[in-house]
Amino acid sequence: MKKAANLIPQGPQAIRKTAYDYLRGKILCGEIPPSSRLVELHLARELDVSRTPVREALHLLEQEGLVESIPRVGYLVKRIDANEVAEICEIRAVNESLAARWAMKRMGAKEIEALKHNLEAAEQFIKSGNLESFIELDTRFHQIIIWASGSSRLAGWCQSLQERMLLYRMETFRSPGAAREALNAHGEIFQGILDDDPSKVENAIHEHMAQGKRALLGRWSN
Repeated sequence: MKKAANLIPQGPQAIRKTAYDYLRGKILCGEIPPSSRLVELHLARELDVSRTPVREALHLLEQEGLVESIPRVGYLVKRIDANEVAEICEIRAVNESLAARWAMKRMGAKEIEALKHNLEAAEQFIKSGNLESFIELDTRFHQIIIWASGSSRLAGWCQSLQERMLLYRMETFRSPGAAREALNAHGEIFQGILDDDPSKVENAIHEHMAQGKRALLGRWSN
């Protein structure tokens, strides 16, 4: 297997981070597709490192929900699970609706401006076809609202669910028009916040999550 180029880390932590970043990037871009087996020895040779940082990187990726450990098999890239997708989308809709209700009582000009800037930047990334940067902004949009809720506990739960959905969301946004639909949904949520209409925001969040679930399950079933 061809070795990864230009990987010259310094120290154990740097080596682990290099391995983590390298594998994470390949998984998220689809170069290593769902259900692929990740063999420590082969990856160590590819990265030209020992097996220890690879094992540590795989453990971090498992915590992030991008890979899973199967007894007597080893690590696999997370498989698309329709039931998990449906459950997480519905739980996120409930949690993020509550976060938005609380956030609307606390938001100031700083948060409003951050959301507006996020939407404008996301629009440019869609036009340029920069999917990875768009997804970062998609995540950030939700985080701005979640952290504005003032509840670190609720924010932690919401962020954990977002992380569990990362690979699924990458798959979703590869579907034609999915990123545009997501941005339009963010626009509806933002307008509800500007209108100070909690019901409008809640409805927009629920529809946004349902829309994402339909897009992903439709792609997965094809």
